[in-house]
Amino acid sequence: MTTQNRIGYLVLTTAVIVLTAFAGCQRKSATLEENHADYYTCGMHPSIKIREAKTKCPLCGMDLTPVLKKDVQPIGNDPEHDRGGMAPTGALLNTFNVPLEQQRQIGVTYAAAERKPLCHVIRAVGRVALDRTRYWEFVARVEGYVQKLHVTSPGEAVAEGQPLLTIYSPELSAAQREFVNLLDARDRATSGDGRVSTERAIEAAHHRLEARKITGSQISELESSRKPPEFLTLNSPFRGVVEEVAVEQGRRMMMGDRLVTVADLSVVWVWAEFHEDELPMIAKGQKVRVTAKAYPGQTFEGELSLISPFLGETKRTVKARIDIANPDSKLLPGMFVNVELTADMGEGLTIPASGALPTGLHAVVFVSQTGGRLERRIVQLGMKYGDRYEVIEGLEPGERVVASANFLIDAESKLQGVAKSFDRQTAKR
Repeated sequence: MTTQNRIGYLVLTTAVIVLTAFAGCQRKSATLEENHADYYTCGMHPSIKIREAKTKCPLCGMDLTPVLKKDVQPIGNDPEHDRGGMAPTGALLNTFNVPLEQQRQIGVTYAAAERKPLCHVIRAVGRVALDRTRYWEFVARVEGYVQKLHVTSPGEAVAEGQPLLTIYSPELSAAQREFVNLLDARDRATSGDGRVSTERAIEAAHHRLEARKITGSQISELESSRKPPEFLTLNSPFRGVVEEVAVEQGRRMMMGDRLVTVADLSVVWVWAEFHEDELPMIAKGQKVRVTAKAYPGQTFEGELSLISPFLGETKRTVKARIDIANPDSKLLPGMFVNVELTADMGEGLTIPASGALPTGLHAVVFVSQTGGRLERRIVQLGMKYGDRYEVIEGLEPGERVVASANFLIDAESKLQGVAKSFDRQTAKR
């Protein structure tokens, strides 16, 4: 028999086994329920409790469902039954033989169970935002007029201390004259009490000027010159770019009007969302890699600086802030980026993901023995790390497991189990 025919035969035989086992399980389950049912009830009307099995619900006409006695375990919960999937227990072999030549023909390969460092890579999508500590919005603190704009459009680069706009305000001029008059009054005071009271008034006037966005250097210059300027120039507090110019030259400004907005893009924030099951793997201070579609092949390094303590009820995620140095201003506010961080999960015993057949709560592996013999073994898997599973229980370091053609090996084990079961039944006759 050729290899191709052999594989087809195995697949067909496995299908027959599964169908036969399923029918047998159904018959066994039905018999058990009829013999050990405590009463029958309706799924729509649980208050209905009837002893007769063939009776329908008197309210809705639905078939009744059996409720088993407390000391009876349903077939579906039998751990011996679950261990082999849907195949009958007698059709499973813990140890069976597959000749080495046959293994070679169907493409069987092996991999050893090894202890390796466990690193879980977490990926998310983030959005670039301004660093709010490097953002300044000039708002009118007094009424007046815009005398001159030194910047005219968004995107203009500005240096620290560079003039942004010049304003004229009668109210501001009056406040500066008041400050100068108080300075003169202090100089003319002859008594100690007079100088003390004047100093208090000067301090209050100083605070009023600061509240109107007059800088300390401008106040010092006013104190030395004693000549109140007619106009006030507002300067950039740091090196950055103009985000918005909200006024025009010559236009009247009112208290609270937005004037000019400046942003420093040398450092930006990236806001990303992580799922709640990833929370134990992230921590403040972790290094983060960020990539952008606009710059293929380039990686930006950042640091996780804030993890929100509030969980989103709809998406079940938490927001986290990543601080990223952006000296070339490549990352722009509003840009979407990919976020990736690696969580160190220690060390553990691992096997290739292709070497495990999940069966629900557990998984099946085929462990290599001598002379082409294989052992079917139940193992408990942990998390998946890349292309490998962590093995919690069931394997020892160095044991070799089948890493490819697992389904064909599984079918062969069931086929040999059915053959042996058939031989035993024939011998009994």
